[in-house]
Amino acid sequence: MDATDFPDDLVQTQHAWNATYAALAGFHRGDTTALRRRLLRLSVRLWWHPYWNTARSVPAARTELRQLTRARAAARAA
Repeated sequence: MDATDFPDDLVQTQHAWNATYAALAGFHRGDTTALRRRLLRLSVRLWWHPYWNTARSVPAARTELRQLTRARAAARAA
């Protein structure tokens, strides 16, 4: 599967999920309710995205999407 097969909104949602998860993991004190709610909303959007109805192998595609967004984030940070 080519990385360009993923819709832009799906890639952006995965990136937002990764950023929210990292923020929640690094949050040591205070109220994490807003972050947890955002993570849940993003999880639902990722899980039920229409793209998964057309993917050949959904588990493999989900893994590839996560790897793609992590690689792009690492490239931006470098």
